[in-house]
Amino acid sequence: MHTQPVRVHPEVASAIADKRPVVALESTIISHGLPRPDNLRIAREIEQAVRDGGAIPATIAVVDGQVQIGLDPDALTAIAESPAVHKVSVRDLATVAARGGLGATTVASTAHVAARAGIRVFATGGLGGVHRQARDSWDESADLTTLSRTPIAVVCAGVKSILDVGATLERLETLNVAVIGYRTSRFPGFYLTDSGYSLDWRVDTAQQVADVLRSREALGTDIFGLVIANPIPSDSELDRTVHDRVLAEGLDALARNGVTGKLVTPYLLEYFHRATGGASLTANIDLVLNNARVAGEIAAAYAAEA
Repeated sequence: MHTQPVRVHPEVASAIADKRPVVALESTIISHGLPRPDNLRIAREIEQAVRDGGAIPATIAVVDGQVQIGLDPDALTAIAESPAVHKVSVRDLATVAARGGLGATTVASTAHVAARAGIRVFATGGLGGVHRQARDSWDESADLTTLSRTPIAVVCAGVKSILDVGATLERLETLNVAVIGYRTSRFPGFYLTDSGYSLDWRVDTAQQVADVLRSREALGTDIFGLVIANPIPSDSELDRTVHDRVLAEGLDALARNGVTGKLVTPYLLEYFHRATGGASLTANIDLVLNNARVAGEIAAAYAAEA
């Protein structure tokens, strides 16, 4: 085990110290969400999208038992290429670190680590949420409860449509996690620009998001997370008819094959990939790159007022 359990990359540490813009990035999408060998290239593109938005990227992972905030090329390659990468949520961080493991951080663990380091903006693809049939399974992502106690703004394309979107929004409300649409008054549906649910609040510029972040600090409500719901670009979304058909078929396949618990999400995502001929993967990449760029712009606007 490392004498220093957390290592901040020098570029990231310098930016935090100088109050320059930094955006946290999760690493599970690299290890578990994108196909090899393209995942390494796309990971670099995501980091570049943050830079294009005006901020420093800080991809977070556990490497040889050390939590690293900002990855050097060797660490990024290890996360992308190693077959022994653990998927690490908050509850797993200490165990993987103590055992000297290699781990990719989820939305929850990335938010936790980033906030402790003083990073206030985080970009991901889609937020985890309440699963369908949760009344029976109690299956709910740790993303939600973690955001209820973590001072960070998460730029995401809503939640995956395979989840119970309405129940997820209800839980976020109960947990005091505010949700604001970015240039939309509708909650995004990951592959779709509109999940079918309206939002109470909308902002149209990165500066307006920065204003909300400053207001949260002044009022003491920044102890809770903030979700910036940024829709997939309209020219990248899946055809809604195809999406709805594939989702219905995938849910039927789940029931037939008895797939439950944490296997549900990867099963359905792979089903989407096969049934759409790879179109869902292309959409996933487009929305992540878009979120990374927008998060960079938000972080830059926020830092400009520091």
